[in-house]
Amino acid sequence: MPAAGLGPENALPPLRAVRELHALANAPGIPGEMLRNMAYGHLPNVMPYAMQDGYTRRRQRREFRVAVLENEWLRATFLLELGGRLWSLVHKPSGRELLDVNPVFQPANLALRNAWFSGGVEWNIGAMGHSPFTCSPLFAARVHRQDGTPVLRLYEWERMRQVPFQIDAYLPAGSPVLFVRVRIVNPHDREIPMYWWSNMAVPETPGTRVVVPADSAYRFDYTGGIEVIGVPNAAGTDITCPTHLKRSADFFFHIPDGRRPWISALDGAGKGLVQVSTASLKGRKLFVWGMGRGGRAWQAFLSEPGHAYLEIQAGLARTQMEHVPMPPRTAWSWLEAYGLLEAAPAAVHGAGWAQARQAAEDALERLLPRAALEAEFERGAGLADRPPLELLQRGSGWGALERLRRAVSGESPFCSAGLVFDDESLGAEQAPWLALLQDGAMLASEPDVEPRGFMVQQEWRARLEGALDAGRGTNWLAWYHLGVMRYYAGERGGARQAWERSLAEARTVWAMRNLAVLAWEEKRLDDAAALYVAACRMRPSLLPLAVECGRALLEAGRPRDWLDLLAGPLSSLRTIGRVRLLEGQAALAAGDFETVERILAERPIVADLREGEASLSELWFAFHEQRLSVAEGWPVDGVLRARVRQEFPLPREMDFRMHDDALV
Repeated sequence: MPAAGLGPENALPPLRAVRELHALANAPGIPGEMLRNMAYGHLPNVMPYAMQDGYTRRRQRREFRVAVLENEWLRATFLLELGGRLWSLVHKPSGRELLDVNPVFQPANLALRNAWFSGGVEWNIGAMGHSPFTCSPLFAARVHRQDGTPVLRLYEWERMRQVPFQIDAYLPAGSPVLFVRVRIVNPHDREIPMYWWSNMAVPETPGTRVVVPADSAYRFDYTGGIEVIGVPNAAGTDITCPTHLKRSADFFFHIPDGRRPWISALDGAGKGLVQVSTASLKGRKLFVWGMGRGGRAWQAFLSEPGHAYLEIQAGLARTQMEHVPMPPRTAWSWLEAYGLLEAAPAAVHGAGWAQARQAAEDALERLLPRAALEAEFERGAGLADRPPLELLQRGSGWGALERLRRAVSGESPFCSAGLVFDDESLGAEQAPWLALLQDGAMLASEPDVEPRGFMVQQEWRARLEGALDAGRGTNWLAWYHLGVMRYYAGERGGARQAWERSLAEARTVWAMRNLAVLAWEEKRLDDAAALYVAACRMRPSLLPLAVECGRALLEAGRPRDWLDLLAGPLSSLRTIGRVRLLEGQAALAAGDFETVERILAERPIVADLREGEASLSELWFAFHEQRLSVAEGWPVDGVLRARVRQEFPLPREMDFRMHDDALV
């Protein structure tokens, strides 16, 4: 399919936290346990993962590796290179596609590591947000059940929580549903926060209704608050009919304890995808972009004009703002099922919500009785530990490195023989750490080589500090990595000492940039600006560094310095959308209206525009406000702002707002 390239991973460690759209400012009426879970388990950033922000919006046709499960009822296609996403689920007798299949692969800035794409069923683990693996390959293996049914096993070592997880998908002969069995293992002697959501994209049509066994929901509308609402009607709007909704919103349905947890998206004929699970996966959610201009722009940005989807989701907690405590030495498993639901359309779309729910639940019981799902779950208890017959694809080498570390340290294995993390998966990212493990010292690369493979795990920090204290492998790279570990642990002074030592060993752009981040955080803006400018002059082609530099210079009130860099050493980056936006912001701050007007006339496309980011609309309105203010001698006040919005409406292609009043 047409696909944009992912590009290289960002060589700069993601020290600063990404703004979380689901951060709560108020939560009236939310139960105490949920509030505790919402305050629990948050991470300072996404380390040890690197950001995936090197993509563009230039597409060309390419092939993707897939695995296919098929029986007489269903054909399920999985994208092995992209988080094992269930990309397509076709009901063969009718030829109906049950999922939204995006006609293109177009990353955008919505995930923990930035790159994310819409469509299919995504598996999200570890921390609030889209999975760190959503645009990365998982291990994939062929397994057989005892009766010979083929099983696709997808698995990895998740490094934020340091846990193995696996997804076993299979289609028994005669089954009208795809079974997906998930297991997460906490191999530690400590409790860990856990998170899981299975996100299903389905077509958004005027006749779609989301039916779920709930009479209330928690609504989050991306303005910082969450509230309890009734289902289906809230403030005069039927929220179960997604095309009735103007703004982007999350609806977390409250399915009472003891009720069978399921969710469906049914068309005007009462047909569509249903997802059901065993009781552990108790959360269910509806996400819509909304019918406003911003929501429509996001739909097109992620796919093509006219292609629209919504998401129904299932998770471990009631809402996606929560992490749940996972006890030490524990394994959690549950079984999900996906298939075509066919319910009476008159009941599904009638006036009575109770009748709609009952019609869908009766149809689900015919498709897959609750007792049959529970029996299937019990029958598959030993499946997770069955060794693979064939390894179809390797993921990262971090699981193999952890296996070796535990063996050297005399610790118990973190997984069974069902998950194979072999030495062949080890690569260049693991090489410095493997040397530290085997030889007692980290080997340095050349200072101009981008350092890869960040590590924040405490056991590795102890090993690295021990080597440096003993004078083994004391070089720029070792001190650099130690600084990253200390920073992650909140030890800013220790991080500075390590990065300054790294600079003393070799003058690198890498340590200089990290010291700039420290200065930026400490509001030593001139120091941060000087370090960033020096780093950019050393490595002018490094786009992520240039973007950070531009932001720092603007915050320091030095827009002219940024414009000078763009006219000089950074000129090769000047046409890139994000850099163009920063140039427009700097020109506005410098009072150069002519440059701002020229940039806005170009309608810059910012490939990595963040979900919820309003930079384009803010630049548009601020430019017209300040221009009129100077021309007419009128202060920028409420009157002038209202006039600008009336006389200079935001161009449609620049409108990515998710909750502005202009949406309606």
